[in-house]
Amino acid sequence: MRILAALLLFLLAAPAAAHTGEDISGFASGFFHPLFGWDHVAAMVAVGLWGAFLGRPAIYLLPIVFPLIMALGGALGIAGIPVPGIEAGISASAIVLGLCVMMAARPPLWVAAILVGAFAIFHGHAHGTKLPEAANPFGFAAGFVIATGLLHLTGIGIGFGTITRFAMGAVAVRAGGALIALAGIVFLAEIGG
Repeated sequence: MRILAALLLFLLAAPAAAHTGEDISGFASGFFHPLFGWDHVAAMVAVGLWGAFLGRPAIYLLPIVFPLIMALGGALGIAGIPVPGIEAGISASAIVLGLCVMMAARPPLWVAAILVGAFAIFHGHAHGTKLPEAANPFGFAAGFVIATGLLHLTGIGIGFGTITRFAMGAVAVRAGGALIALAGIVFLAEIGG
């Protein structure tokens, strides 16, 4: 119930402004950037929840694939290579990954990894385009990657702990996926309006 309450509070939060001109001077800025962008939080937690739901080896692989491919997306952004629909892709990541958790989707591991990696490109690109402006781009990148990993671990911890501790744990995790997908729809509507 606490997990569902936390996810409900998540839905009631003010819209994220994850990609507006906040300070990006170094590690702390990179670390806090994804933590205050609810669109990022939703997607990162969804990766962890889905990994926990899928079990081994996905519980390890998906949270590794995401930051690796996110770095590729960041490099594309730094290089100025355009990727269309960044904000829509970030919102879609919450929708699709939340739906994967909600529907207890169990695709082959390589399909799950490609899906997670595809969304990671959008998240990475959004931040890579800001890195050249940063006073300390390596610090910013390190902070962002560490925060992303911690959000994945949060999803894994919530998912694994809920599934293994409670008889209805899998149902609660799936409900969490539904809330994340709903939040993604809200994010998408906000960028369209």
